[in-house]
Amino acid sequence: MSSNADNLATLIEDSSSIVIFTGAGISTESGIPDFRSPGGIWSKIKPIMFQDFVSDPEMRRESWRRKFSGSDMMSKAKPNLGHYAVATLIRSGKASHVITQNVDNLHQNSGIPDDKIIELHGNATYAKCLDCGKTYDFDPLEQAFISAGEVPPCTQCGGTIKTATISFGQSMPEAEMILAEEATLACDLFIAIGSSLVVYPAASFPVVAKRNGAKLVILNREATDVDIHADLVINDEIGPTLSEAVEIIN
Repeated sequence: MSSNADNLATLIEDSSSIVIFTGAGISTESGIPDFRSPGGIWSKIKPIMFQDFVSDPEMRRESWRRKFSGSDMMSKAKPNLGHYAVATLIRSGKASHVITQNVDNLHQNSGIPDDKIIELHGNATYAKCLDCGKTYDFDPLEQAFISAGEVPPCTQCGGTIKTATISFGQSMPEAEMILAEEATLACDLFIAIGSSLVVYPAASFPVVAKRNGAKLVILNREATDVDIHADLVINDEIGPTLSEAVEIIN
């Protein structure tokens, strides 16, 4: 038994309402690269800004070319020990919500109900009309793109269809931000997992929780600027550490 897992388990046992906040680090153990890290995808390919996607047909085509390039590691990824440990905490009632910066759908795939997951940056496993919100599977969109070189407009309202993620320059989802703040203010233990905690406003939630009286745990492979506020900082592998802590209390 590691002291890190033991200390984390003690905090979990002593809490009654946990909020779990996850970033890219929990999914790197499933083979999904951290886009923002040095050497990550965004350091090699310039992201397409939301305003450019909306206003420039060629930028839209380039966005869809990237999506349908056949190198989508996200679609092949499976939940890992960390995801299943989080699912156990949700299922037991110890944790009320998962607030996630991730777009990979792995929390849903681990068995967590949709109403317990607050996605701050959207979801990359389906597309959505920017105007009316109608959702689309990618397969027919890909076939249309291969045939015509572009994704057709929304069949419901004629609006622009886009992968259901929050792009650079796109407004954060208002409803999800409100839900995340409500959950944060209601918790007595906030566990930030696999996030560098540098992307705002999402990264403000751990400090909000701490200032509201909750205990704060940061589990990440590297140090973060928020560590000074935490009751417990663990710089270690996420899946094994979290899984061990959950096994201790079960």
